[in-house]
Amino acid sequence: MAGILIIAHAPLATALRECIAHIYGGCPARIGALDVLPDSDPVEVVAQATAEIERLREENGALVLTDMFGATPSNIAARLATVPQVRVLAGVNLPMLVRAVCYRTTSLDVLVEKALAGASKGIQAIGPSAPAPAHECGCAPTPCAEAASDAAAQAAAGAAGPACGTDGAKATSTTAAGGLPAGILKPAGAA
Repeated sequence: MAGILIIAHAPLATALRECIAHIYGGCPARIGALDVLPDSDPVEVVAQATAEIERLREENGALVLTDMFGATPSNIAARLATVPQVRVLAGVNLPMLVRAVCYRTTSLDVLVEKALAGASKGIQAIGPSAPAPAHECGCAPTPCAEAASDAAAQAAAGAAGPACGTDGAKATSTTAAGGLPAGILKPAGAA
């Protein structure tokens, strides 16, 4: 499971982590926050960020999310991009973070792809001139429901035989309580 480190202008990093704790009924493991204050010494913050990445990084690496490309937190996060098995994304928003939490058991490349998709899909116009939702019920599926659906589809494809582009090895999946694949988190109160 990939660790996640949020580096942002104070108090955004901590606030985003608290939002995740609110959504999930507690903060999932291996999610760190580093708030960069206006008078922070960038050299000291880089050292703190490096230590946090070492603490959070798991077998499939770590994802660093930062707020605004080109700003001090982003420049600090960019220093971590050279660390093996660490990816850095700028422009963090809550949908990106929720998607990253839901897909953190996947490979780092898939995690990056899903987090970026969550960020862009989370930006919607709301109002009378907004286009109609794409789903019949008028609501978008939750990212974790999508992650569970993706995992179920992969498991079904593995049971049916190898998919195109695979080496013939079947995917294995362990199931956690609630019928979701292990590592897939479900928001608090979700059925």
